[in-house]
Amino acid sequence: MNDQTSGLEEYFIDDEKPKPGFQLRRLIPNFLTLCGLAAGMLAIQKAVLQQWDTAVLLIVFAAIIDTMDGALARLLRATSKFGAELDSLADFLSFGVAPGMVIYLWALNDMGPVGWIACLIFAMASALRLARFNSMSGEADPRPEWARKFFMGVPAPGGAGLALMPIIINLALPESRQLNFLAPLIGVWMIIVAVMMVSRMPTMSSKQIKLPRAPMVPLLLFAAIFLALLIYIPWVTLSIIGTAYAVMIPLSWHVYAKVKARNESPAPATVETF
Repeated sequence: MNDQTSGLEEYFIDDEKPKPGFQLRRLIPNFLTLCGLAAGMLAIQKAVLQQWDTAVLLIVFAAIIDTMDGALARLLRATSKFGAELDSLADFLSFGVAPGMVIYLWALNDMGPVGWIACLIFAMASALRLARFNSMSGEADPRPEWARKFFMGVPAPGGAGLALMPIIINLALPESRQLNFLAPLIGVWMIIVAVMMVSRMPTMSSKQIKLPRAPMVPLLLFAAIFLALLIYIPWVTLSIIGTAYAVMIPLSWHVYAKVKARNESPAPATVETF
């Protein structure tokens, strides 16, 4: 699930001047981004109709698109400033507004203004997170090169996934056991996720994933297994993924500390011999 995210927005950084004339290859990534935006809007509609499972799956679909459009833009050499701005706007809707509305309509609307404030804080944190990412893209990032391999705070797609964890776990449970009665705790959880998004704590980035030069068949087999699990047991699969991501957040601190110590440790002094 990626504002960076979750994502591969780094692929939207301009690396070449656009050529004049219509080019279909430059349209395809932006069309995918619009599909993700449409999925976020449709998720809100399904939440209004109380179709919670469809609403959550539409946000998951938007997250999958978010990991594809940037990679496709880089592959087609179709990166553009327009695509970067469009991607951020789509991410704000799909991973800021839509998750907040889904959780509000599912569990927090009975809390009155308090429940709405929790969702508002989450949406504003998502906007701030995306704005900070855009302002620190490329050479504008003041951090050293090794630190740029970490996200600063939880990315917007990851924050959306964490915010939706209560309803995902609820959908994985039998119908006789519902969790929306825990509305106060769910509201607090939304605010905690919002704080993690705007914080400066380091989190794992896709830049740290180094795949070996292995045959494509095993990778495609793994993708097929994941897709099958997502189709046949979506809520169990998403619960496991969300829990694993939550566990990785404190682990990121440990990895960051090790990398920082390795890169900032003074070089050993050389002893001259005569």
